Amino acid sequence: MRLGLQVNNFNWPGGPATLGADLARIARNAEGAGFDSFWVMDHFFQLGPVGHGVTDQNMLEAYTTLGFVAGVTSKMMLGTMVTGVTYRHPGILAKEVTTLDVLSGGRAYLGIGAAWFEEEHHSLGIDFPSTKERFELLEEALQIAHQMWQDGGNFDEAKPYEGKHYHLTRTLNVPQALQRPHPPILIGGTGEQKTLRMVAQYGDACNLFARLGDEALRHKLDVLRGHCERLGRPYTDIEKTSLDQLVVTRDGGNGTLTPQQALEQFKHLADLGFDHALVGLRNVAEPHAFEVWAELAPQIHALPVAGR
Repeated sequence: MRLGLQVNNFNWPGGPATLGADLARIARNAEGAGFDSFWVMDHFFQLGPVGHGVTDQNMLEAYTTLGFVAGVTSKMMLGTMVTGVTYRHPGILAKEVTTLDVLSGGRAYLGIGAAWFEEEHHSLGIDFPSTKERFELLEEALQIAHQMWQDGGNFDEAKPYEGKHYHLTRTLNVPQALQRPHPPILIGGTGEQKTLRMVAQYGDACNLFARLGDEALRHKLDVLRGHCERLGRPYTDIEKTSLDQLVVTRDGGNGTLTPQQALEQFKHLADLGFDHALVGLRNVAEPHAFEVWAELAPQIHALPVAGR
């Protein structure tokens, strides 16, 4: 099983003046402790549930942040959890992810979803279409990304794209991403008719909240398996990722887990068929937060994943 870190809160004691140094330290410590991937939200305001109802907290732009993290690390994969399709034109988004992949030495994910944070859109003057239209935009964005990564490698091969919402006269993408055939595409969301079908058709990874519980997680994975069967896509092609928030301390207590309790949770996810467990750490900025993870990560990596 692989292990990922999601950083979703930048309200650290030093404030903006030390954010860069703090982020570099956290990223290096995570990589040194054995984390396989590093993720940030693609939002411009803090989310209410993360900020305890407050949205005007420190929030960094996602792709600038990932580029910075790429420069201070060498092994971890890098991605957004996840980019709202409404925030960037898909041709520009594919270029941003390609740039991240090239400059990081082939470590980028494209994390993408249909977007949902209406307040953020209205506040910043970003169109917030209907749910139906946002899913249409998402599907076209996925098609454009595939086309840019497949045929955009030189002027003569770069074809136009004509969709209902997007019209590109040349999907040129030079240099191409280092990962071939393209950086893995993670599609966020749990919708059974549209989102999980798009995962099976266009994606390389899905993401489900661990807090949904066993019954719901099994059901969502069964739905994904059904879409794969209908589309002729091997279910094993899809990386199954989970997302949770936790704190692990040596002694546990006060809402924290002991290393053994945490390992049992990760084993349970692996038994359900999850390949990659992403965690947000509420104590991520504490100086010694990753010491226990350096001991735990090898045990998580050794967990066999059901169906693999």
